[in-house]
Amino acid sequence: MLVSSKTFDDAGVYRLDRHRALVQTVDFFTPIVDDPFSYGQIAAANSLSDIFAMGGRPLTALNIVGFPTDLVRPRVISSILRGGLAKAAEVGCVIIGGHSIRNPEPIYGLAVTGIVDARHVTTNANARPGDLLVLTKPLGTGIATTAIKREIASRALRKKVVALMSKINTAGAELAELRLVRAATDITGYGLVGHLVSLCRASRVSADIDPAAVPMISEEIGDLIELGCVPEGSRQNLLATTVVVDWKNTNDGRRILLTDAQTSGGLLLCVAEANLENVLNILRKADTPSAAVIGKIVPRRRRGPLICMTG
Repeated sequence: MLVSSKTFDDAGVYRLDRHRALVQTVDFFTPIVDDPFSYGQIAAANSLSDIFAMGGRPLTALNIVGFPTDLVRPRVISSILRGGLAKAAEVGCVIIGGHSIRNPEPIYGLAVTGIVDARHVTTNANARPGDLLVLTKPLGTGIATTAIKREIASRALRKKVVALMSKINTAGAELAELRLVRAATDITGYGLVGHLVSLCRASRVSADIDPAAVPMISEEIGDLIELGCVPEGSRQNLLATTVVVDWKNTNDGRRILLTDAQTSGGLLLCVAEANLENVLNILRKADTPSAAVIGKIVPRRRRGPLICMTG
């Protein structure tokens, strides 16, 4: 076993031989949008991105399905599965089966197996002082999906956030294969700061973040934060940062954004400064929603906070 749960990584890694290793992950959640096909796409993209976050490429996947059969019609379930199938096919991953159960709430996701070069796994434990932090998707999906559920999100925001969550982080594999990135994580339920804390702990480093450099889906997200449209998970994430983050000069809105619980978020890449231009070029070619340099890895602070806000 090359990577286990000890480093809070996105997937486990098991060596097959000198150069090859298996990457395995599982993820599922309840619906966050009304359209079943879109829900299937988002859930599948979220699961598949774990493999790319480790520098691997997905091979096969198994559907995980749970539904209240008296409330959800078979055609709805079929549409969700077709959404997941479409996303898997997009990256050459074969869905070879799965398992379904009766469940009070709908759930859907994938258990995914991929392959990775054992020498170039991008784990939480490989960040080094001096690495620049690059984020590949803007933040705010937790706030946006909460607004969608409350029916206060604009049509433009609904369309934009569904497209954003449906996009798979395929660039992670190419960056690892070209040896341009050695540490990475995808940003999901613990928010940007929560996942960065895990990375810092695994690598025994600290980090500085420029809050103003962190991209937001749209200005509407800021308006929604002011209206109090914040999911409970995001509030809990912010509460958990009290002892590990120095929030100086960061307003309440930005604090919420940086701890917002994401669904199918982007990659947070640790990039050596010498590799930055090559990495940014690859991200642009991959049409990633953003390629923002938001901070830097620094030596471990022995007495100070793990993460400091700068700028």
